[in-house]
Amino acid sequence: METVALIISIVALIIAIVAYSRTGGVADLKKRVEALTDAGEGIVSKASDSLRDKAADMLGKVEDAVRGEEEAKEEPKTSQKKEQKK
Repeated sequence: METVALIISIVALIIAIVAYSRTGGVADLKKRVEALTDAGEGIVSKASDSLRDKAADMLGKVEDAVRGEEEAKEEPKTSQKKEQKK
């Protein structure tokens, strides 16, 4: 009885191996992983580009604001120097 169970399990294992290899086996899994990895990289790339652009815009606005404040502070000083030269 035990030998019959062993033979049935070996036959079942062989059938499973054949079915696995027919469905693509490891090669199919590798293809799926590569496809998902490529899709993920594309999404991350788009998101990082968008974030980079937004950060650059914000830094540009901050720079303009800071430079505007610096120019406003320097204008009275330069106009006083011009008056002193006259």
